Amino acid sequence: MDAWLIVVLAICGTASLVFVVQRVVWAHRRQASAGREELVGKTAEVETVLDPKGIVLIEGERWAAISEKGRVKPGEEVIVTKVDGLKLWVVKKEIEEANK
Repeated sequence: MDAWLIVVLAICGTASLVFVVQRVVWAHRRQASAGREELVGKTAEVETVLDPKGIVLIEGERWAAISEKGRVKPGEEVIVTKVDGLKLWVVKKEIEEANK
């Protein structure tokens, strides 16, 4: 067998192994970005009237929500301020933006 062929195959094999190990290490270091805590600060759409309790739609899921300030009509946008178990505490988007 030709010596150059063995060298080329060894280099290709080593490069492949380094690539795979690098990807495995990168995947383990990444933080998971799932969970209820990730919802704080995100925008949701009101599905049923929040007076103060109702339902909102966020990231394709329906959540029970409580409006912190007043009544919110369906179709309006709210911002999640707190997650308490399976309930979201929200404020109207206009109110939140005015406070900034």
